[in-house]
Amino acid sequence: MPRVRPGETIEMRRVRRRIDALDRRIVELLNERARLGMAMGEAKAEAGKAVTDPEREREVLLRVATTNDGPLLQADLIAVYRRIIAATRHLERSARGRGRGPARDRDDADPEP
Repeated sequence: MPRVRPGETIEMRRVRRRIDALDRRIVELLNERARLGMAMGEAKAEAGKAVTDPEREREVLLRVATTNDGPLLQADLIAVYRRIIAATRHLERSARGRGRGPARDRDDADPEP
């Protein structure tokens, strides 16, 4: 059971519990996305394709931007997704490092918007 913080109201505790539950779901979804990224890395290696696909990364960022209806600022959400894409790219390279093609084809610079 989470500890009660001094000055914490019942409403604050309730909202924090909801945030904690949502954080657990976000972690699960991020790990599911990461596993799919690893599978994509293997598929790209088998097809002889590069890890980095700037056009696809732009598509993802554009879709995120057009889906966002707030309250997160567009720039903040895009920054989060750029980091997710960079981490996924790293996992794709790791999948290649298991003997399925070149491990690196470019640095992990953030994708362009």
